[in-house]
Amino acid sequence: MSVMRLKRSKLSERQTNELIKLFVAGTTARAAAEVVGVNRNTAIQFFSRCRKAIAAYQERLWPFSGEVEVDESYFGGRRKGKRGREAAGKVPVFGILKRGGKVYAQVIENAKAKTLMPIIKERIVPDSIVYSDTFKSYNSLHVEGYHHVRINHSQTFATSKRNHINRIENFWNQAKRHLRKFNGIPKETFPLYLKECEWRFNCRTTKEMLKSLRRILSLY
Repeated sequence: MSVMRLKRSKLSERQTNELIKLFVAGTTARAAAEVVGVNRNTAIQFFSRCRKAIAAYQERLWPFSGEVEVDESYFGGRRKGKRGREAAGKVPVFGILKRGGKVYAQVIENAKAKTLMPIIKERIVPDSIVYSDTFKSYNSLHVEGYHHVRINHSQTFATSKRNHINRIENFWNQAKRHLRKFNGIPKETFPLYLKECEWRFNCRTTKEMLKSLRRILSLY
């Protein structure tokens, strides 16, 4: 399947299609420029456009309902000192995942209840079953109209095969693995890269990503 030449672009249809395929493959813009034979800045700008369009599209994927997993994670380079929720210099991110469905991720200022609860109330339909770990910021979920199931990671065995947040933890691992190849991402553009990771996880397959990206670029 080909894609029409993008408006206001000096790229040919062939170059556009090749860059789309390389973006989907997870190639860096600099490497893609060499493969396609275009200026490095041209490839960087094209990949940036892809991420901006993806970010705009991903914002439409809510609200969530049914069985939902929530969790926070911290992104950034390896540094000495504390890890996890008290790690310095890391970017905190909050995620929501519908089991059997999509994931949503958002950069947050901190992981306090006053930060997380408004996002949860906006993005998750009341009466949903919300799975989380035992972090105190989730303490009020049951009084906000949700069926709250806490997962204690210190316990070796879960009381039920459904009592876990494995899926969203899998998303964190996949996202960090993808972002590692860029060898550092500026904080101001990190949200766009995060949305790209979200989109990749939601699409599942390369074929689906190609089809989705062509559609998204035609819309935005």
